[in-house]
Amino acid sequence: MSEQVLNMTYIGGPTVLIEAAGMRLLTDPTFDDVGGTYVRGSTLHKLTGPALPASALGRIDAVLLSHHQHLDNLDMAGEAVLKRATRVITTVEGAVALGGNAFGLAPWQSAEIEGPHRRALRVTATPARHGPPERASLAVTGFLLDFFGGVYVSGDTVLYEGVQEVIERMHPRVAVLHLGAARVEQPGPKALTDPLTMTAQEAVAFARMAPEIRIVPIHYEGWTHFTEGRDAIEMAFADAGMSDRLIWLKAGEPVAID
Repeated sequence: MSEQVLNMTYIGGPTVLIEAAGMRLLTDPTFDDVGGTYVRGSTLHKLTGPALPASALGRIDAVLLSHHQHLDNLDMAGEAVLKRATRVITTVEGAVALGGNAFGLAPWQSAEIEGPHRRALRVTATPARHGPPERASLAVTGFLLDFFGGVYVSGDTVLYEGVQEVIERMHPRVAVLHLGAARVEQPGPKALTDPLTMTAQEAVAFARMAPEIRIVPIHYEGWTHFTEGRDAIEMAFADAGMSDRLIWLKAGEPVAID
């Protein structure tokens, strides 16, 4: 796509409004108020509400939903947003579960979506693994968007060979990474030891694999199950001499990515 203007508005958690080439895309919608407690397998506690209400979104050409099973990626108010969007792009399993305007892509499958004025955007599903192999049973996807030199949205994943393959095959210019080193309780002696999303050190390793990529951290705050916040991310990148690679979004305000 020819237009090289990219704006991102951070709403909270994994939820970002991405605007480029006349298209408006929303990642993992979470719009419930602060203070919610959610029990679905594990218990999650929400610490912050959305920076913008769902009513302020305006037109949404597509929702990019990494997975539908976890309430910190799709909460009750977020489900209402899905119905208002033109389309929802998610996993094959998620599309079957959600029905309606959702369609699924398997890893490395692509689809073109049409926005206003007949503009088209190619979206490619990318591999993701939500935790260590023995715990990563859910189907999760990331996304590669073909505007602005390539925008990668990781979804909930750890750093593993599938993510490295995204770098090697797609060469994105900007990477929106779900960080926070999420940990939830599990039975047995390994409780709270295995992160389910990228750690700050994994984000540094990702940056080393792709020296030209700018990194936008998201999904590292707002819930009790995140064990590394902004301070840990900033420290890891400062220690690696790569602080200038980070782009921090401002809650509720569009940020121009250059």
